Amino acid sequence: MRDIVAGMKTLKLRTTCALLAFSLTACGGNRQPAESPDGESYGGDSPATESESAGGDTESASGSDDSGGSKIGDFTKLDTHTAKDTRSASDKTITPTKTEAAVKFVVIDREEGKPIPGIVVALSSPDGKKYYTKETDAVGYADVLVPIGKKYGAEFMSLGHSKIAVHLEVENKPRLTMKLTLRYKGYKRPKVSKTGKVEAQRLVLSGIEFGSGKATIRPGSFEQLDRVVEYLTHKTNAKLEISGHTDNVGNKKKNKALSTKRAEACRDYLVSKGIDNGRVEAVGYGDERPIASNDTPDGQQKNRRIEATEF
Repeated sequence: MRDIVAGMKTLKLRTTCALLAFSLTACGGNRQPAESPDGESYGGDSPATESESAGGDTESASGSDDSGGSKIGDFTKLDTHTAKDTRSASDKTITPTKTEAAVKFVVIDREEGKPIPGIVVALSSPDGKKYYTKETDAVGYADVLVPIGKKYGAEFMSLGHSKIAVHLEVENKPRLTMKLTLRYKGYKRPKVSKTGKVEAQRLVLSGIEFGSGKATIRPGSFEQLDRVVEYLTHKTNAKLEISGHTDNVGNKKKNKALSTKRAEACRDYLVSKGIDNGRVEAVGYGDERPIASNDTPDGQQKNRRIEATEF
């Protein structure tokens, strides 16, 4: 009889533990370069994301993947003591209200386990509204207030990668706090030279197209440029060099002049959307900096591009 009672207690404990476990999936993919004889391409693998929630009696987190992405990690509801470790370097955090939940993040490098500063996390609601954290601080902390009772897609703001979202269910509870650890896979830390100078990172912007031999931006390119605007709006200390590049077909001087005009057109668009002119420099390199062979049409296509270099 004692063995039966012990077995029933063990089964009950396992069931309780299972109910406390939540799963979270991340989705993402590669954005393919546009097929256009004069289009600039931008691509690259997306960094994977996984999330872990920490909560006490009044804290909760849940998530799911609605896009068919592959599951890459779980998060589990932890005890109150562990949840208290999610805090900023200055201990200044937001407070939830009757209608808004306080979502608190700590972003760490999945491979190294170290906090990542300077990351902006954006939460998107079903009605299209976005809520942004400030840049993560020295311990990788950032937070944001969002309306309760909704499901949000969370993403890392990035110039160089497609967006990856994890879905967070914010319960309809007043004064709710959610604490999550986001593990960022594939994060590339800025390289620092021997003199202590941070090396600039060059990124090719995809989907930016112009008319043949012209510097007029095609309307289909605005979506990509709007992402750059969004990035610069919330990464307040970031500065960019927007550079134009061509293949080696045609007159060298004309190509360089055209590449300069195209870079200037992109910069002017960013400025027209409210970005300070002093944060964006436009320069044209013509065919001086190829990233592929000009001996094939495919190589020429890759060389016709717009790049963004963050300083």
